[in-house]
Amino acid sequence: MTLTATEAGPVRVGLDRTWWQRHGSATIVWSLRIGLLAVLIVLWQLAADRWIDSTFTSKPTDIVQRLGEWGADGTLWTNTWITVQEIVYGFLLGAAAGAIAGFVLASLNLIYRVLDPFVMALYAIPKVALAPLFIVWFGIGMHMKVLLAAATVFFLVFLNTAAGVREVDRGLIDAVRLMGGNRRDIAVRVVLPASMTGLLTGLKVSIPYALIGAVIGELVASNRGLGYLINDSASQFDTAGVFATLVVLSVVAGVLNVFVSLIGRRVNRWKPIDD
Repeated sequence: MTLTATEAGPVRVGLDRTWWQRHGSATIVWSLRIGLLAVLIVLWQLAADRWIDSTFTSKPTDIVQRLGEWGADGTLWTNTWITVQEIVYGFLLGAAAGAIAGFVLASLNLIYRVLDPFVMALYAIPKVALAPLFIVWFGIGMHMKVLLAAATVFFLVFLNTAAGVREVDRGLIDAVRLMGGNRRDIAVRVVLPASMTGLLTGLKVSIPYALIGAVIGELVASNRGLGYLINDSASQFDTAGVFATLVVLSVVAGVLNVFVSLIGRRVNRWKPIDD
């Protein structure tokens, strides 16, 4: 009896699992998260003006009301869109530059060892201290916030990518060389896939820092954006407005984090499944 290529391949056995067996764990986790959030919001609402002064902490109902007012007059959407552009452009610019620099420099051992202390010295500089200098160089427009966010993201992506490249299994590199592979084969077939874990870690860690960089730029000098809304609300002692802006920033960071996680799952499909 002759078997075709399809028949001779691996046999896939479908598991007859119930919906709960497939999604039960995730359902429990999300239920507990939502329950914890609900409890905290209820306690916050009850504590306001009863145990603590709502002038300093506001309360959930006031925050929702402020979001509704800003959404109705367009203030929320206009300023959120400006900040989202700054975050996304800064994140993409910093991540691309950091990934390329990390991959190239970490592959050149001597150059990496020479530049390493200088990179760490620049990384140690608080990025908020760069904001006044960036204002002098680039003005107070969107370019300044984008570049400040990019500078914040760059070092995180660079360091994680470089670490991933330098931790590649030397046995895999030697195996490719024994099979006649050249430097390009080693870089593309071994180093690049193996360094993806470090790169994705850098991308995930740098998401909130892209947001921080953009918002710091807006706090220092801006007349629009979510950072401007925080400044404007704080100057009027409008704590509901400050908290409402923080809620929006948290949602933006969460959406970006989910997006990077989806990319990570897609890129890491080549990895073996852990038992």
